[in-house]
Amino acid sequence: MLSTHKCIKRGAAILLLLLAASNIHSDNVITRHTDGTTIVRTTTICNARGYRKSTPVEVHFKNGKVQKVVALKNEETVPYFARVKQFLLPLYNNLKISKAKKLTQRTDIDGCTGATFSTKAVQKNIKAAIDYYEKQK
Repeated sequence: MLSTHKCIKRGAAILLLLLAASNIHSDNVITRHTDGTTIVRTTTICNARGYRKSTPVEVHFKNGKVQKVVALKNEETVPYFARVKQFLLPLYNNLKISKAKKLTQRTDIDGCTGATFSTKAVQKNIKAAIDYYEKQK
């Protein structure tokens, strides 16, 4: 029969193994999951400024595509940034990386959001995430 102390140590060891299996590589910028998904956060790699401050994003990659882009906490004007989330971010869903990179260069997108500063900053963040991902492959 195992003592309580040994059971706790074994439980902690199993938990660490499970965590290691779910994230092969994880730091403050990139996280790689065993299912092939890689997530890049631009909080520290891009300082593109929106109307107020930075507009970091999380870009999810899998199988040579951008799966989705998620806006992270920012201080942009809420109604304008809601338009960025509604109209801009979904444009990247399931795009091949090469097409997503081209989309970051388009300047006609801010017309659909009405949030020019935020849109341009988010596009720069997405491009930074793509560039970082390509260098880390």
